[in-house]
Amino acid sequence: MRPSEKQVDALKEIINIGVGRSAGVLNTMLQSHIVLHVPYIKLLDPKSLRTEMGQYHEGIVATVQMGFGGSLVGNACLFFPKRSASKLVASLLGEDFENSDSNSVQTGTLNEIGNIVLNGVVGSISNILQLSLNYQIPVYMEGNVESIIDSLEDGIEHVIQTDKQQADFAILLARTRFVIEELATEGDIILFFEVGSFESLITAIDRIGATGAWS
Repeated sequence: MRPSEKQVDALKEIINIGVGRSAGVLNTMLQSHIVLHVPYIKLLDPKSLRTEMGQYHEGIVATVQMGFGGSLVGNACLFFPKRSASKLVASLLGEDFENSDSNSVQTGTLNEIGNIVLNGVVGSISNILQLSLNYQIPVYMEGNVESIIDSLEDGIEHVIQTDKQQADFAILLARTRFVIEELATEGDIILFFEVGSFESLITAIDRIGATGAWS
């Protein structure tokens, strides 16, 4: 199913609402002025995602992944270049955390940021579209682009009990800009959906849209 321009605009609005709520939580928790916004989203297949992310991110990336099930089955991921992740943590905590002794602090901080952002986005999808979703515990991972995307696919396959040859995915890539005082860095929010779940997502957008929510 290829969504219409209006449906894509609705998805972008929902994701922007989610990251806006997440920014409010982060501002309160970390006592920093954080602005998050999503300049664009794209709908991709796994091959196209690998190509795009491979061009944009080189080397090791830092990610937080959160699976979800219920009315929709999928996997959400907050995706940073490793250096950008280190700068983000250093800016938030006011120290340099790029040395090896601080890995646990960096991992814990990024995991909490990812937990807040991903819960904000997936929670907005659930609340606005009136869908019942349950969330898994977020997991921090580092690796190259290929290994991270494999792990996202594996997470859905485990839930729907299928394999890569049978599974079909719809993927939303939302480029996300984090602005914290003098620091501006970009990450990506990637939403993997089992293709039947993505069709359910679009159906829910149309159902809510019929009430005038997106007009």
